[in-house]
Amino acid sequence: MEPYRGREYPVGSIRWPQVACIVLGLAAVRNAPNCAHTMPKDETPEEVRRWFLSTVQKMWPVAEGSLSLRKSPCVRKNCQACAKGEGHKSYILYGRSEGRRSSVYVPDALAQQVQTAIDNGRELQQLMSEAGVRYVNALKTARSKP
Repeated sequence: MEPYRGREYPVGSIRWPQVACIVLGLAAVRNAPNCAHTMPKDETPEEVRRWFLSTVQKMWPVAEGSLSLRKSPCVRKNCQACAKGEGHKSYILYGRSEGRRSSVYVPDALAQQVQTAIDNGRELQQLMSEAGVRYVNALKTARSKP
């Protein structure tokens, strides 16, 4: 398997309607016919809860942060790769923990899986925003019904 190189997605892996929903935001979500996340007009808070939980269950794995490919020199004095200026490539997952930036080494063989988790994490953030809007609208609708 060829090592993963950042945001180069394999051909056919991107589902454009879902990407469009994420990029365009919530206003576009309501009007996107092919979008996986569309908002029904009259739903109850319990229906929003069931929709959210069923959608989230399909999103594993999730992660927050960014995956970066870095080149750095090693500690060996006579390393040929470092002497040529190539350095040593490695993937790093950058994120935040308790307000501080943190980093974790990611083996080449796991980089694609980690990037998928990051993409799912970003989609989950969008989904939570949508769930908030839907929940508030459902509460308003439930309150206004006699």
